[in-house]
Amino acid sequence: MPNRLKEFREQLNLTGVTAFLVTFQPHLRYLTGFSGSNGIGLVTPGALYLVTDGRYAVQVKKEVRGWKIFVTQESLFDELKRRDLLRPGWRVGFDGNSLMFQQYKQLRKTFPKVKFAPQADVIEGIAAVKDNDEIQKIRQAVAITDKVFGEILDIVKPGMRELDIAAEISYRHRRHGAETDAFEIIVASGERSALPHGQATSKKLKRGELVTLDLGCVYQGYHSDLTRTVGLGKLTAEAKKIYRIVGDAQQKAIDEARSGMKAAELDAVARDHIKQHGYEKFYRHSLGHGIGLQIHEAPRISVQSKAVLAAGNVVTIEPGIYIPGSGGVRIEDDIVITDGHCEVLTHSPKELVIL
Repeated sequence: MPNRLKEFREQLNLTGVTAFLVTFQPHLRYLTGFSGSNGIGLVTPGALYLVTDGRYAVQVKKEVRGWKIFVTQESLFDELKRRDLLRPGWRVGFDGNSLMFQQYKQLRKTFPKVKFAPQADVIEGIAAVKDNDEIQKIRQAVAITDKVFGEILDIVKPGMRELDIAAEISYRHRRHGAETDAFEIIVASGERSALPHGQATSKKLKRGELVTLDLGCVYQGYHSDLTRTVGLGKLTAEAKKIYRIVGDAQQKAIDEARSGMKAAELDAVARDHIKQHGYEKFYRHSLGHGIGLQIHEAPRISVQSKAVLAAGNVVTIEPGIYIPGSGGVRIEDDIVITDGHCEVLTHSPKELVIL
């Protein structure tokens, strides 16, 4: 935490703000260690304050060190005012990406003599580079999801509902030590596998179908994200073809991923391979995204991204082909960027599995 705060203060000095309000829960946890759902952090040049409510009176004292803690039964903004923590004339930064407009209006009303200045991506830029402890927590989350995927392969069969498979995944995540799922589990079979975010339904699996399984969990706040597409019985020649193309595109991107590389260039590695095989119009999302205390965070790996990959970034690599009315394939791994290359954290098999 001290190194994060030091770097954060250095970034604040460049923005020209007097202080910074941390209102977004993942950012608050990143800077303080507090995992509660309601809290505000205030970073000033000479002090660190954290305000939360009575539900977390015990928890916050166990999780947080080095911050002056205030527990209130009033609104958090009112407690800031009561404690006179925001002074007239200050220029106070806040996260312009996450503060809701209603919250902003309330701040302006509560502190009419304070100037509030949105500062997007200040904490995101720091949090994008994981330290060893963070990487170990992600590694554990990934290991849990890998284990669950292996178990799920033993129970998936024709006649099962997508919802039943999703429920099994959620149960097994928790059984193996996860706090919760990283997102709503995706199970998409048959024509529905052409939906990149095809959440599980009551549809029953049938022979001859592709089934896309997108699963992830949370371990000590950190996320995993794994996608595999499997087949049920005999598949069509095209299904096997697009699986091979996606697999090759993904491996090419993993082979090229390294520190100092532009994220847009990495996206192009997989996208160009799919384009060369005539399926460009069926690849309808970016190559990947950062993971950490959020399931989607910096850096984004897309055509539009301006990011440059750095050692310590943990990102997904997940190209896909989705053909409406037919089916789709996505293969996704989590990798950590290193000084020269990358390390693949996920270890679930990637060869086409036929169940």
